[in-house]
Amino acid sequence: MKKSRGFALLALTLAVTTAVPAAASATSSRQAACKDVPNQYDVPFSVCDDELFVFAANYKPFESTITEDTREGTRVFDEVIGNKLRAAFPNVKIKYATWDLPVRYEELKNAGVVPDIIIEDPKNRIDRDLEPLGWVGDLTPDLERAGIDLSTLNQAAVELTRSRSDGGIYGVPLFIDEHVLLYNKKIFDKFKVKHPQPGMTYDEAYKKAKRLTADDGLDHYKGYMQHPDQYLDFNQAGLYPFLPTSSEEPAPEDVKVDISSDAWKAYVDNLYRFLEIPRNEFTTVTDFLKGDMSQPGHLAMAVDTLSRLNMYAGSELFIEDGDEESFAEYAKSVDIGVSAVPVLEKGSTTTYQPNTRAAFIPPSSPKKEQALQIVKWLVSEEGQTELSSHGLKAVLQTDEVVRSFGKAVPELAKIDASAVYWGENATISNYENTEYWDLPLWSVYRQHILRDGGTPEQALTLSQQQDIPNYIKAQAEAGKDW
Repeated sequence: MKKSRGFALLALTLAVTTAVPAAASATSSRQAACKDVPNQYDVPFSVCDDELFVFAANYKPFESTITEDTREGTRVFDEVIGNKLRAAFPNVKIKYATWDLPVRYEELKNAGVVPDIIIEDPKNRIDRDLEPLGWVGDLTPDLERAGIDLSTLNQAAVELTRSRSDGGIYGVPLFIDEHVLLYNKKIFDKFKVKHPQPGMTYDEAYKKAKRLTADDGLDHYKGYMQHPDQYLDFNQAGLYPFLPTSSEEPAPEDVKVDISSDAWKAYVDNLYRFLEIPRNEFTTVTDFLKGDMSQPGHLAMAVDTLSRLNMYAGSELFIEDGDEESFAEYAKSVDIGVSAVPVLEKGSTTTYQPNTRAAFIPPSSPKKEQALQIVKWLVSEEGQTELSSHGLKAVLQTDEVVRSFGKAVPELAKIDASAVYWGENATISNYENTEYWDLPLWSVYRQHILRDGGTPEQALTLSQQQDIPNYIKAQAEAGKDW
């Protein structure tokens, strides 16, 4: 009987162990349910329930290469991080799409599709896009459970994301499209001016700009361009325009700003002097290669983003389809140097606030746990090394990550880009009990100074008293509460 009982138990065990793979096989062979997403381009697009859906917006390089017949833009993401990500998660079926290639937020919402991970600009888009869709929520307990340690990441990027998160943390910073100072060595050498170095002050940059705004025969060279909107938006002095209220989400009528203090006036005046250099009129920072100026390579210095550096260096991956020949021709007039954004005072190491992109996991994501593990990998040394190697500034700055910068972009091999990781990004502060509105700060320089001919004091006061209140009122009347 013991022997019979033993055979019976063995038979039962075999039946159970062989039944488990059979059940798993049945599950894996289940046909996925897919949702079609109608779009304005009328091209097929669907997301299936066996796919983890990653959706990215507001990072232009991801839109550089478009497959015309399907209007998809996956190549840049795949080469920068997607291929490595899939290799790290071979059992996860990852679907990726870029905004408008071919679908947009509203089209996803209308189709009942919620991305599992959204890569977005936390500075402006949480309030404008993600909150109204219900696609953000406080991730604090989820990050702790997943073991994602924000203290290891670029703290300015973390704090910027936190400042838009209504008292919690809605996203995890992934990378920074850092602002740097690009300079044309040919112009510096022509006029025998010493090349910029990280730590150069605005006072020193101003002196160089005056010397480099010069003529050589029929050629006129401009010394310096820095986009005034970005100079204010990524405020290097750490100035914040909003005054505290009694709530993290104040009503539009309770939003108040102060941009007329002495600190704001000094900050605006700092760039104003560059605009007053005779024949150094502001046009566009893309004049560094070829923008509005009639000839390429006639601007000595320009503050611009890393994604521009990759384009100017000739990386086909970052140049929009069809523009490769033009960029190659323009580049003959430029010998690229890279330094850090000038600092406000001697000895400072503070650069712009980070132009960061963060990963958001919507509360209703059907694959939240998988999404958390993917985000954890993206901010790991392996994931950050991959991003850095493709010319993006990482938010995790270990020695290995920093050393890897640009290694996967052959065109950057001849350019010293060590200044990318120099210094510290300015950190936003005193943002509690405020609501972030995308204020029309452009009116300060581009309206009241460049067009109206006003002084910095006049421009700031007019913007504070007229432009900003009128903007908030108009948006509130249109039903917006951000």
